[in-house]
Amino acid sequence: MAIIVPIKELKDTNKFSLMCEKANEPIYVTKNGYGNMVVMNVEYYNKVFEKMVVKQKIIEGLNDIKKGKVSDGKKFMKELKEKYDI
Repeated sequence: MAIIVPIKELKDTNKFSLMCEKANEPIYVTKNGYGNMVVMNVEYYNKVFEKMVVKQKIIEGLNDIKKGKVSDGKKFMKELKEKYDI
């Protein structure tokens, strides 16, 4: 369930900080009844950001495939081994 708090809750910084630490999801802050900002703890942010980076890399790879930017894996590994005498 989404956590939604009015902006006046930010006045008690210690209480709000504890709320962020405990929450394993974003906290939506409203101003005059409308969405104003989203706050999340660093651990949750890092997890979300890491997933976004992985998804972006997958999308880039799929786009490369569509554009024909591919190479034969076995051939590449053979060339790599020969180049570095592995």
